[in-house]
Amino acid sequence: MKIFTTEQIRSWDQFTILHEPISSVQLMERASMAIANWISEHCKNHKKMVVFCGNGNNGGDGLAIARMLYLKGFDVDVFVNDPKGKFSEDATINLKRLGDISGVSVRKFSQVEQYGFDEKMIIIDALFGTGLSRPLDGEYKELVELLNTKDNIKVSIDIPSGLAADGILKEDDSVVLKTDYTLSFQSWKRSFLHSETGKYTGEIKILNIGLHREYEEAERTNYFVIDDDLAESIFKPRNDFAHKGNYGKAVIIGGSYGKIGAVVLATKSALKTGAGLTFTLAPQCGYEILQTSCPEAMFAKGGELWVDHFDIEKDMTVGIGPGLGTHEATKKGLLSFLKNYSTSMVLDADALNIISENEENRDLIPKKSIITPHPKEFERMFGKTEDSFKRLKLAVEKARELAIYIVLKDHHTQVITPNGKVFYNITGNAGLAKGGSGDVLTGILTSLLAQGYSAEESCILGVWLHGKAADFAAEKYSKESMLPTNVIDELGSVFGELNTKMNRKL
Repeated sequence: MKIFTTEQIRSWDQFTILHEPISSVQLMERASMAIANWISEHCKNHKKMVVFCGNGNNGGDGLAIARMLYLKGFDVDVFVNDPKGKFSEDATINLKRLGDISGVSVRKFSQVEQYGFDEKMIIIDALFGTGLSRPLDGEYKELVELLNTKDNIKVSIDIPSGLAADGILKEDDSVVLKTDYTLSFQSWKRSFLHSETGKYTGEIKILNIGLHREYEEAERTNYFVIDDDLAESIFKPRNDFAHKGNYGKAVIIGGSYGKIGAVVLATKSALKTGAGLTFTLAPQCGYEILQTSCPEAMFAKGGELWVDHFDIEKDMTVGIGPGLGTHEATKKGLLSFLKNYSTSMVLDADALNIISENEENRDLIPKKSIITPHPKEFERMFGKTEDSFKRLKLAVEKARELAIYIVLKDHHTQVITPNGKVFYNITGNAGLAKGGSGDVLTGILTSLLAQGYSAEESCILGVWLHGKAADFAAEKYSKESMLPTNVIDELGSVFGELNTKMNRKL
């Protein structure tokens, strides 16, 4: 799914109005009906709705939604700045339509403090939409601050009021409504996907309001969401007549005394993801552990207590870093290996920490390789940034400069390609916030790369698989109790679901 900027979304609306054709107020009606239908379906136990509307088109949506909810049997109250004030053209039409219904009262914001909020009421936020370009101030700021003190369930239309769609509003004291649900139109907004801004959105629901497909297909963007459709388009079902030689050789390099668990996790996930042959190059101190816990993988000795030599066959796909440690002999061996190796690989954890010690080491990363830093590892490697939007911008620059793929791990992990594309993953959950989760991802990516997926395909499908398996694990064990090993175990469930969807039905 493509992610568009505020300006592109506005153009998409206009394209739809012109080419469908449909009037702007009819399009507003259609969008509002999608919202009203969702609320009426999911909020049956809440009969009272209080809708806060701005003077622009987001407010117009709110006014139309209030009317529709009333006609669906809900008790509805509406608040506006001034019923006699200036509204956008379409909002004015919907204010008049609402005024023709005697059962809905329209009140001023100034009356809200005397309003009796019942705990079963749902607050619907239609104050500001995606066009907001400055922090809230004055009466609107005070209203949002007040609403944030209420324990009622809050539903925001398109975007929480006070939030920008494409980034961060700079002022430190900016106020944003903290909502429980964001019902957004047609596509994701970038601000939903970053930690500083996404914390306000609650649960995201993307509602299709029938914007013109021709615009969506033709309009260019560098930002995308990794959804089920994209993952399914990349996945290649297993050939019934294939043999292990058709699915590549993956080698996981890592482990050191006391950190063998990390390389075990990466090895297990590489096996579970389907590599034809899987090897583990690790120190001798991990031999018994690896052979016992991963009997399907072959062991190669890379040292005694840590890896100090990196001897592999040329046709192997390398994933390096889990539990590797930063012993001087390991550093020397890794840098020597990188100087003499030019095939794309996966680099994670201590491999990145070693490379980060000297800026010149970055040039040793083979072109088209995949690196998988978490925010701190990224900072050590490329420098500190003010926020996650600037971090992503820097990642785009570095991916292009080094001709590599960066998998920037976060709540919504971002895949950054050498040609400047950014893919946000929307699978996964907070249960992955545990040591070892990144090692599992390293094994998945290495395995996919070994099987012949391109680096870009491996990144996109790999982070989706990792997150999807984590979602299955959370359902079974909870986010608190799920373990990285549970994520590995659930990879089979994800592949089973993929194959079911791909198989032809009679």
